[in-house]
Amino acid sequence: MKVSTVEQMRNLDRGAIEKFKTPDTILMENAGEAVYFVIHNEFGIKGKRFRIFCGIGNNGGDGFVVARKLHSNGGLVTVLLLGDSEKLTGCAKDNLGTISTLPIKIEALTSVEQITTSLPYCDAIVDAIFGTGLTREVGGIYREVIELINESQKVVFSVDIPSGVNGDTGQIMGCAVKADYTITFGLPKLGNLLYPGFDLCGKLYVTHISFPPSLYNTDIIKVETNDPLTIPKRGEDTHKGSYGKALFIAGSSNYLGAPYFAALSFLKAGGGLSYLASPESITNFLANKGSEIVFVPQKETDKGSLSLKARDHLLEFSDRADMVVIGPGLSLNEETQELVRKLTPEIKKPLIIDGDGITAISKDINIIKKRKEMTILTPHFGEMSRITKMDIGEIQTNKVPLLFETCKELHAYIILKGAHTLIGYPDERIYINMSGNPGMATAGSGDVLVGTIAAMFGLGFSLEESIGMGVFIHGLAGDIAMRDIGEDGIIAGDIMNYLPEALRYCRENLEDINKNIYESIYIV
Repeated sequence: MKVSTVEQMRNLDRGAIEKFKTPDTILMENAGEAVYFVIHNEFGIKGKRFRIFCGIGNNGGDGFVVARKLHSNGGLVTVLLLGDSEKLTGCAKDNLGTISTLPIKIEALTSVEQITTSLPYCDAIVDAIFGTGLTREVGGIYREVIELINESQKVVFSVDIPSGVNGDTGQIMGCAVKADYTITFGLPKLGNLLYPGFDLCGKLYVTHISFPPSLYNTDIIKVETNDPLTIPKRGEDTHKGSYGKALFIAGSSNYLGAPYFAALSFLKAGGGLSYLASPESITNFLANKGSEIVFVPQKETDKGSLSLKARDHLLEFSDRADMVVIGPGLSLNEETQELVRKLTPEIKKPLIIDGDGITAISKDINIIKKRKEMTILTPHFGEMSRITKMDIGEIQTNKVPLLFETCKELHAYIILKGAHTLIGYPDERIYINMSGNPGMATAGSGDVLVGTIAAMFGLGFSLEESIGMGVFIHGLAGDIAMRDIGEDGIIAGDIMNYLPEALRYCRENLEDINKNIYESIYIV
């Protein structure tokens, strides 16, 4: 599903009105109808008491429609208006005029004392205060109202986005409503899906409010959810070479888990032949743990990390592989870091750079541009800071535009790891991954990820498809692990061991997974 910025949604509204001759009154009516429908299905209406907080923009206008529909179906409705009603315009003003003719209590809210005694006695709250256009910090009576809504412990339905959440970044603008349900219009906005905004939305519904598909599926919108694809069937008459060969340049005397998890995850996710090039002194230990891996021992430094002397052998051996992964557990030894910088521009296969490999190339990021084959970088926020030379806080508040810019500049794919991992493409497409859970924030999880991506390439997906599928399957394996053993205490080995089950589940339930965007976005 496409995911829009606030400005793109304004353009969609304009296109529906001007090109498809859909009056804005119908768009607002459809928006209010969708909110009413969710309230009806999730909570019930008849005889229940609702407090609807409305601002003086179109979000408030949607709230007026909701008030009318709740009233017409037996709800007991009070509208609390924040702001000067004289500033209402267009269909928002018209809808206030309509509900003014009905026995609906409408109260101009000038102090929180007006609601402190009544709020505890309502059954549910509708938040239609700000919408997606908020660009300033929330203060004054608005802040007080939002804090009271959150303290009320009532069921909250937010219209379009929880008030106080930035529609483009998901950041909280001082304070924000914590909703139980959010109904967003046209398409989900970035702020609906990026943390912390996503966490405040509760159960997220989207309604296209009668937009034609040609309008909201446009290629102009570059961001979308990372929806899984059909996994190719394994043929009857095949062999290990049919499912890809991956070379993992990884490991050091202090980091034994990373190379093991990366190389073995490739096999657990369906890959065919996994080569692991590690320092010769740790090869026997790793072979005892992962005997299915083919080991390629390498010359090492006196610190037990890969030596520059291994360069020629690694380049020669990389020609045998379909994909090369470099970085997991290599260490920050300067000679080893220099080895990474020497190998990166010369490896003639698609290359995934992870972990310590990212630290190495961040010292001379332009070597990525010299590569003829495609490069995949898998940074967490700290590593992204090294790549971009930007503060982590600035990255977190500008994730999407920064990813656009960096992928294009480096002509590389970038997987920005975190809650709802972002996958950036050189042509400025970005995918938001919806699988995964907080239990996966554990040492070695990223090593399992790179092995899974390489396995998807071995299964026959294109390079760009392999990236999205690898990220999704990795998250799905973590989710199945959470289902079976709980979120606390998941380790990398659990994620790796659930990879076969994740593949099976995806094969058997692909339609259901995509129907409601992996149980994250529900269509109404």
